[in-house]
Amino acid sequence: MKENPAIQFAPAEEIKRYQEARLAEALAYLHAHSPFYQRMFEREQIDPACIRTLEDLRQLPVTTKTDLQQYNSDFVCTPRAGIADYVTTSGTLGEPVTFALTDADLDRLAYNEKLSFATAGCNGSDVLQLMTTLDRRFMAGLAYFLGARALGMGVVRVGNGIPELQWDTLRRIEPTCGMVVPSFLIKLIEFAEKNNLDHRRSSLRRCICIGESLRNSDFSLNTLGQRIADKWPELELLSTYASTEMQSSFTECPAHRGGHLQPELIIVEFLDDNNQPVAPGEPGEVTITTLGVTGMPLLRFKTGDICYHHTERCACGRHTMRLSPVLGRKGQMIKYKGTTLYPPALFDILDNVPGLSNYLIEVSTNELGTDEILIRIGARRCDEAFAKEIKDLFRSKVRVAPGIRFESPEAIAKIQMPPMSRKTIKFIDLR
Repeated sequence: MKENPAIQFAPAEEIKRYQEARLAEALAYLHAHSPFYQRMFEREQIDPACIRTLEDLRQLPVTTKTDLQQYNSDFVCTPRAGIADYVTTSGTLGEPVTFALTDADLDRLAYNEKLSFATAGCNGSDVLQLMTTLDRRFMAGLAYFLGARALGMGVVRVGNGIPELQWDTLRRIEPTCGMVVPSFLIKLIEFAEKNNLDHRRSSLRRCICIGESLRNSDFSLNTLGQRIADKWPELELLSTYASTEMQSSFTECPAHRGGHLQPELIIVEFLDDNNQPVAPGEPGEVTITTLGVTGMPLLRFKTGDICYHHTERCACGRHTMRLSPVLGRKGQMIKYKGTTLYPPALFDILDNVPGLSNYLIEVSTNELGTDEILIRIGARRCDEAFAKEIKDLFRSKVRVAPGIRFESPEAIAKIQMPPMSRKTIKFIDLR
């Protein structure tokens, strides 16, 4: 692919013209190679050559997760011999979907993460401690490794978990940057405090965090982010947002005002329930069109993630659109006693409860056909006064109080991390 890293600093209108030229290439490729989109163009009687602007995209139907699950192989645009790597989605909202990547896609993945690390302030003199897995069909771990190498960074592949090994790595190799799920930083801090390690004097100066939000929609630190910052103020925290389907990422710069679009690699829309664009300041579903993907490119794919978007120039000098932290997944929206809630808002409350070891949020349908919330709490303290404290905290934050049930932390931990899972499960939807 033709690399153009300078485009993210170009004026907005130049970025738009550039993306429209790339869009024409992507549509022509889909028309020539994708069985799924060939059928779509024919069914809708649309000539892809007539889609010339970003606004013209609205003439096309959206692609959904159900489409990917039902017609998975029809999205593949290259013969089996041309596939270099297979990965799967995490299956958060259903059956995991297989994605096939070509050699060109792996090069694109490396370039994306090179841009991502550079956006976060990294350079070739940094050493990355990779605290995510490279196996289990996980695209992101491989992407981080490839991107760090493309930027010239050193990498130490520790994988997830095992605080003792993480601290031994910090002592031996002195990495400067970490790639990590942010709640694991709490475990690293607790291990350091328990074992008389001075984490604040470690070599780690920056962590790029995945999988969990660090910030509220106004970019202030949420409960989890603030807990880390209070304990480790020397550590800069940055967020990156991505998914297997988009094969791209949106990463914060040091201004900490949202994840930046890489206009060479992806077009993003924010749509309402009727697939119409929302205005800045309104939440919308992140809907992506990939640019430069050859194995399984996607057109107007609705990710299920709800975000705000920002278009004003960033303090870092980039004119690219920025994503807010994810408010929640559309399929996980909860209507509880007249209040609309998403799991991350509930996570943020529970992460601020002293004496709570772990938890699960379980949503079901009650006999009236409405949503019911049960918080299954792992804690050593299991009395009515503690339950009331938790309910009062919910009432103060979101105006409603869910049901509370105490269980052993060990029982909750077993449910949170089943053998086939790549992510810690904190939300169970039984509706």
